[in-house]
Amino acid sequence: MEQLQTVFLAILVAFLGFSPPGMLNMTALKISLEHPRLQALRFVLGASSVIFVQALIAVTFAKFLAKNPELIRYLTYAAIAAFLLLAYSFYRQARRKVQIKLKESGTQSYWAGFTMAWMNMLAIPFFLGYSTILEAKGVLETLAPHNWLFALGAMAGAFSLFMLYVSFARVIQQRVQFIARNINYILSLLFLVLALTTIYNALVGN
Repeated sequence: MEQLQTVFLAILVAFLGFSPPGMLNMTALKISLEHPRLQALRFVLGASSVIFVQALIAVTFAKFLAKNPELIRYLTYAAIAAFLLLAYSFYRQARRKVQIKLKESGTQSYWAGFTMAWMNMLAIPFFLGYSTILEAKGVLETLAPHNWLFALGAMAGAFSLFMLYVSFARVIQQRVQFIARNINYILSLLFLVLALTTIYNALVGN
């Protein structure tokens, strides 16, 4: 019963955490609109596999990371540069009306999701914070095998959420024309906001 509770909590945390429009779900939506759904599925699998690792790191090393916040801070600095670069890249695409080029047979979209998810350094502090709170409340155990079950649940929750974006991409396109027409601008703005938020958090943390 405790194992099922761990998985359910992780699914809920990941699903709610990634529900707001963000770089991963919006990129999955964009790929689904512009390419065969298989490409979007590969992107989602790539991103979800990284989320599994990020959740596992957060839960397994929760106490160590809490005592060494500078480690996360250094990773955050690298993420800031990546966010700014991606913001500029999507802005250029929006201005030029250029679509993402993905090979229809191959794993390029998988690695795109894999790489982009690793750029999201906010995921580890996110899972770290929630796992710490849940453990303090006595509803989550972070020792093995619960840490692995939590990571599996987080991956399942993120995968399900991303696939909802992919599955309803056409509905979103039809009903939210503004998003469909300006998705590159939206992605550019999201990355810029992520960069500025990360810079602010880094400065406050210092």
